[in-house]
Amino acid sequence: MRRRGLVRGALAALLLAPLGVAAGPAAAQAERVVNVYNWSDYIDPKVLEGFTRETGIKVVYDTYDNNEILETKLLAGRSGYDVVVPSGPFLQRLIRAGAFQPLDKAKIPNLANAWPEIAGRLAAYDPGNTYAVDYMWGTTGIGLNLGAVRERLGAATPLNTWNLVLNPASANKLKDCGIMMLDSPEDLIPSMLPAYGLKADSKRWDDITQVTDALYKVRGTVRKFHSSEYIQALANGDLCVAVGYSGDVLQARKRAEEAKNGVEIGYVIPREGALMWFDAFAIPKDAPHPAEAHIFIDYMMRPEVAAANTNFVSYASGNLPAKKFVKPEILGNTGIYPDEATMQRLSTNTAWDDRTQRFVTRLWTRVRTGR
Repeated sequence: MRRRGLVRGALAALLLAPLGVAAGPAAAQAERVVNVYNWSDYIDPKVLEGFTRETGIKVVYDTYDNNEILETKLLAGRSGYDVVVPSGPFLQRLIRAGAFQPLDKAKIPNLANAWPEIAGRLAAYDPGNTYAVDYMWGTTGIGLNLGAVRERLGAATPLNTWNLVLNPASANKLKDCGIMMLDSPEDLIPSMLPAYGLKADSKRWDDITQVTDALYKVRGTVRKFHSSEYIQALANGDLCVAVGYSGDVLQARKRAEEAKNGVEIGYVIPREGALMWFDAFAIPKDAPHPAEAHIFIDYMMRPEVAAANTNFVSYASGNLPAKKFVKPEILGNTGIYPDEATMQRLSTNTAWDDRTQRFVTRLWTRVRTGR
């Protein structure tokens, strides 16, 4: 579930100290710190500067690019982090494992700004929104090099359908200019189950196999399964199609526009349905600075702050009043903020049990390697 690209230089400059490097005793007593572990390229650096300037709390900010890394650190214990940002099914698994402490909601008054619909959907992973509050949310869909796709498929071919990549006839026509898909069965399989009239949260092995069999049949048309390289490849015009995350595709479009290279990039949510994902703030059970963690989350839930992050990363915020401060071109983009009809086609998926996870891992290895 990597959605964020590489760390920007400006953000990298804010990595004030690696975890585990202790200050002197006097400095340690005087200095307040919050250790944050978040996805890369997923926050406006000016937000971190503003937080420290206002509160006096230094942010030690580390990044990761997949949920498995975060999960491993938290389950091992003593991670040293105060705020982390897991995605839905991983949040659910980590809650079950006892990895988080309940939020002290009295210390986060800005929780009043949470978007009720988004909080309600997040509750599928965190009943009662006890342990987490949504930071960003988005969809898994299809990024398109519109000119290249139209050239190969014609003007009449529908583009807002999973058939574009799951139908071997269509996929073969696009093979020469490139198809990439996420290297993430946790995203692809639930996203594509609706293409076969199945529920995105189905745990039936036969249903899961139907999707992986379809992917196996078109794997020869897929240039690469990767969860980040498609951003720049789309922007450069090196791809026809990328199955990826909404914000990543829109970042690619922005890069293409800035480069003025003539590449027109679109993003579609397939008409059959697609997956809605969530990344949420949570506090590890053994967080060394829980008071500072609550202050950090409360600051991030200010509407102006949440909007600044949305304007920076092109993902929708779980903060409803923030919409007033979001750039019109982002707020009006249905690929970021879907309309109500599209919202009804979006599904959430809960975590697979351990046995099913092992089954999926075997199937996914077959898709990726052909063996």
